[in-house]
Amino acid sequence: MGVTIVLGSQWGDEGKGKITDMLSQQATLCCRAAGGHNAGHTIVHGSVTYDFHILPSGLVSPACVNLIGAGTVVHVPSFFKELAALEAKGLKGAGSRIFISDRAHVCFDLHSVVDGLEEAGLGGRKVGTTGKGIGPCYSDKASRRGVRVGEILQEELFERKLRTLHAGYVARFGELNYDVEEEISRFKEYRKTLVPYIVDQLAFFQKHKDAPSTLVEGANALMLDLDHGTYPFVTSSSTGLGGAVQALSLNPTSISSIIGVVKAYTTRVGSGPFPSEQLNEFGDKLQGVGKEFGVTTGRRRRCGWLDLVLCRYSQAVNHYTALNLTKLDVLDDFDEIKVAVAYTLPDGTRLENTMPASSDMLEKLQVEYISLPGWKSKTMGIRKYEDLPENARKYVEYIERELGGVPVKWIGTGPARDDMICRE
Repeated sequence: MGVTIVLGSQWGDEGKGKITDMLSQQATLCCRAAGGHNAGHTIVHGSVTYDFHILPSGLVSPACVNLIGAGTVVHVPSFFKELAALEAKGLKGAGSRIFISDRAHVCFDLHSVVDGLEEAGLGGRKVGTTGKGIGPCYSDKASRRGVRVGEILQEELFERKLRTLHAGYVARFGELNYDVEEEISRFKEYRKTLVPYIVDQLAFFQKHKDAPSTLVEGANALMLDLDHGTYPFVTSSSTGLGGAVQALSLNPTSISSIIGVVKAYTTRVGSGPFPSEQLNEFGDKLQGVGKEFGVTTGRRRRCGWLDLVLCRYSQAVNHYTALNLTKLDVLDDFDEIKVAVAYTLPDGTRLENTMPASSDMLEKLQVEYISLPGWKSKTMGIRKYEDLPENARKYVEYIERELGGVPVKWIGTGPARDDMICRE
């Protein structure tokens, strides 16, 4: 089977949902590899807007089977709530097309409580998490004390492990605003309803081995990757190409396309370094025109110019074969558009193709920009490349050249599902 992987190339919120929705119409399978209900994708399908978090966006396609893979963490109440909301909006039968790997980990309400306590303990150096418990859940996984989804079906084992988790956190923090017996009680009901959704992932892929097309939907983005992102201001999973291969046991030789989703400017939610951030009228304008609020938390996104140093680094790690440039229309009313092309470190070292590993260093460097002319005309809804204003085309082609000739095959020109230019 041919595998297409869609990955965020910046700090998330690039607009991965639309390209995933489009590609899932031809896909047989759509898989989530990492993250949990901290992720967020918005898909506008016809006149209906769908918000996805833990569920793969491929559920919008009535012929697409979906898997929440082994590298994810699953908050069971959110799984059922999100599934019910999608079916209420008209995605009938979605529940028959979604499955969860038995090796995924369970994200408990306990983890959300601990998440808040850990953030509070960091004071002025908060990571800026979503508060959903993702970090503590992955910490328990790495410490070999986590609970796997398949273990929910083993009642005695499940209850013992959750009580042990709770006791460990009480020993660390003292009494918590949390009732372990209440959560155990709720899982007595979930245990019955989860049975048809839980699968052995390898057996699942063996069953679908003849599927002509598999789509892997990345969550978060490369700069939030636990290894390659702006550590420690990152998520707790591997959000890049390597994480997708590992979590889903993909055969690397089956990967036919790696699509990097690049917003036409840069945004970030939460704390951490952001070299091209604009704390001025330009940042405010990008935020307002782009309606930059997080799908999962509603938090205002920080905004700045496109950062090509970051994008070159992202390309080097994820090896994109094609790009989807999103939200080009947000730049329609700018007289000039700046692009970050190099960093200068405090010792004078100039960087163009890589990012410092130190977040402290990222906060101290100087950014070198070039200015490109704006196009000062409406691009929203344009669906043919030749119909874009000349300066908009020059902007796209400049990005292609600077990223080593990786083609920009898709260009987002508005929020609607069909607001997309597809270039041959």
